[in-house]
Amino acid sequence: MSRTAVIVLVALGAAVAGFAFSSTAGRLSDDAGEVETSVAAGPQTAALGWRETYGTSSERVVFTVESLEVTETGWRARLGVENATSIAYSLGDPRATLDRAFGLMLFSSGDLEELERLNEERRLPAVRPAATYSPPLPAILEPGASWEGTVSAPGALVAGGWARVVFGALTSVGPPPDGVDERIVWITDHAHRLRP
Repeated sequence: MSRTAVIVLVALGAAVAGFAFSSTAGRLSDDAGEVETSVAAGPQTAALGWRETYGTSSERVVFTVESLEVTETGWRARLGVENATSIAYSLGDPRATLDRAFGLMLFSSGDLEELERLNEERRLPAVRPAATYSPPLPAILEPGASWEGTVSAPGALVAGGWARVVFGALTSVGPPPDGVDERIVWITDHAHRLRP
């Protein structure tokens, strides 16, 4: 599905390793309904096969998410990004993790309208940034080039939350072509609900 790129100010400060649960994720309560508590998602693997594009048919960036796995100690996702435009995109300095926002965002629903509303209100949840990239992301993604790999991070994810994958920021090297923004942060249209 194609839509206007989500251009956001990514709030990484609240998403450091060890951040236990997203405040926007769903909560589970006991039968008496007295106390609401967060429950960590248990180990699970989801084959997703998501493919989303941004731009025009002749100038576009393609984002893929093959799978998402929750482990005993964190999470990992198999991702890809293809630059099918006529310009290069910088993926940030690999030594400066705050310059990157590849990772996950947890939402209370899988509704795309929720994502769009929260983006317009500048109330997106914090990014749970990837801590490792295998293979490493290139500093520059040249026209026609692509990257595929696994990203991962430690820390629990809350059960019942809806995970979306964040790609970004991609910053054009030079003026971007018509139909493509200079800076792109892509949050997937697709979302996956995490099980207990």
